[in-house]
Formats: sequence, C-alpha cells, structure tokens
Amino acid sequence: MQRFFIYLILSFLTFLLFGWYFSAISFYLVTSLILAALLRPLTNKVNEVHILGQHIPRAIAILASFATVLSIVFLLGLLFFPLINRQVILLSDLDLDSIYLQLEVPLEKLERFLMKYQLIENKKGILLEELRLSVKSVLQKFDIGGFISSVISVTTQVFIGTMAIAFITFFLLLENGLLRRNLLNLIPNAYFELSVATFTKVEKLLSNYLFGLLLQVLAIFLLAALGLSLAGVEYALTIALFAAITNMIPYAGPLLGTVFGIVVGISTGDFSTDSDYSFFLVKIITVFTAVQITDNLLIQPVIFSKSVKAHPLEIFVIIFAGAKIAGILGMIFAIPVYTIFRVSVLEFYSGYKSYKIFKIKATN
Repeated sequence: MQRFFIYLILSFLTFLLFGWYFSAISFYLVTSLILAALLRPLTNKVNEVHILGQHIPRAIAILASFATVLSIVFLLGLLFFPLINRQVILLSDLDLDSIYLQLEVPLEKLERFLMKYQLIENKKGILLEELRLSVKSVLQKFDIGGFISSVISVTTQVFIGTMAIAFITFFLLLENGLLRRNLLNLIPNAYFELSVATFTKVEKLLSNYLFGLLLQVLAIFLLAALGLSLAGVEYALTIALFAAITNMIPYAGPLLGTVFGIVVGISTGDFSTDSDYSFFLVKIITVFTAVQITDNLLIQPVIFSKSVKAHPLEIFVIIFAGAKIAGILGMIFAIPVYTIFRVSVLEFYSGYKSYKIFKIKATN
C-alpha cells in the first residue's frame, strides 16, 4: 500500500511538472474540460430532441451549444462597444495644450511647496516643463510598427488558442465520457472501485464549484449594475460586467473592477466642480464596497467553503500559492486543482482504512 501511495504522489508530481512545462497545452486542456463540463447538460438536452422520429445528431447538438455560447458572448460584448467608441472619440479630440493649462495651477501650488522645503530646484515652471518633456519623450519613443506587430502577434495567439480549445472541447463532448473511461482503464482492478468513487466525488465537487462560480458572477453583475444605475453612473452595465468577470480573480479582481469603474466614470463624466468629482468617487466606491461586503459575507462562503468543503484558511493559502506558481491563472485555477488533489488523497486514505483489498494486503 505504501508503494501505491508513493506511485500516486509521483504521478501527481509528474502531472504538475508536465502541466508547468507544457503550460499552453495544459491551459487549453483545462479550459476545454471546464467548457465541456458546462456545455454537456445543454448538449445532452439538444441531443435528446426528436425530429421526424430521430435524435438530433450529437455533432449538431454540440454546434448548437457553441452557437449559444457565442451568441451570449457577442451580446455581452455589445455592452463594451459604446464605451470603446466613446474612448476613441475622446482620444481623437485630446488637446495636450488644454490639459497643460488645466494642470498649470495645481502644479504651481505643488511647485511652491517643494521649493519652500528645498526639495526641487528654485526655478519657476520647472514641474510643468518636466511634464512637457516627459510626454514629448514618450510620444517620440512610441514605436507604431512594434505596436502593430505586437497586436498582430497577440491576435494570432488568441485565434490559435481559441481554435485549439474549440477543437478539444468538441471532441470531449462528442466522445462523451471517453477521457474518464480511458483514465479508469489505466487503474489496476484492485483499486478500481475506490478510483471510481474518487472520480465521482471529484466530478461532483468541481461541478458544484463551477455552477457556484457562475452564480457568483451573475450575482456580482446584478448587484453592481443595480447600485451603479441607482448612483447615476454612466455605462453602469458595462462596468458591472467587467467587475463581475474580474471578480473571479481572487483578491485582485475586486480592485481591478473598482479601478475600471472609476477610470470609466472620470473619462466619461461631466464634473463642473471639485465637489461633483468628489461626490462621484464617493458614490462609486460605496457601491463597490457594498458589493464586496455582500460577496465576502454571503456569496463566497456558500460557493467556495460549501462546494469544495475546505476551510477558508486553506482557500486563502492555496490561492496565494497558485499566484506564486502561475500568476493570475494560478489564482483562478488554484481551487479546482487543490480540490482534485485533496479529495483524491482523502478518498484513498479512507479506502486504506475501509476497503478489504488493503486489509488483505496488510496481513500478507
């Protein structure tokens, strides 16, 4: 039995090493597994529909599921188009001279304060001049050709990744349960019953986690959209959608959503006085604070603690461990990976104490 556990741990470490070395392929595979798990219920429902006494072919059902997802993504993307168009217009109408004039008074006050304590050179207008030189230097160093090459490279990588994920997901859905059966075929008969129980429990917990994550995104979107709309913030739905999506990134996500909301509000709002500006900041920070309090006290404990059945301190530690290993993606996938490892170890340990095969081997 000890040898079996050693093999199990070595296999898990090999899996982690393979996943780290082939990070791109691993990302495609994990993403495809998640998409397949989410799309499987819809695909099965469409596949069961009868037309002229015949089931809809499974390949057609998969394509219908893909079309549903693409339609939802497209409709959500429409929320960002007006905002992007607005920002393009603002950038095209950007007048640096008027910005310098607006900054002249506050920079003079800061300049007098710094010269009073001899923190900068006693030369009037030095801060504004430094600002002009910095902006000019940045604009001169901006490489349009390099920027276009970078955009093309990123677009190509995204396209290849999308096609790879779609291809893998399609065959995972087409060969329903094939991967699970192939994995179980590799397991010796002595441990088959225990392995099936472990697979079933892992699948159930991960399914609960993914479903709970979708509920969390929906709840954050509705709460943020309602709060921002009541506060009179422009592009409330767009900001709420961005905040709901980034909220999947533990700890850093809520901050990103708040910063995005502030930046969008400042760039699109009309503030005639400093009090209007301050009141806007208070409103938007209040909304996001209320959303995060609701999420932390009500939503997250139900989703994470209940779905993966782990202590909040465990979740805190593994999220930061995932961030150390793989950055943002590590933070997002830390809980599912930890769930697989934790449940597998607990189930095999329980089997070691309960299943007859281990007792028989221990007496031999």
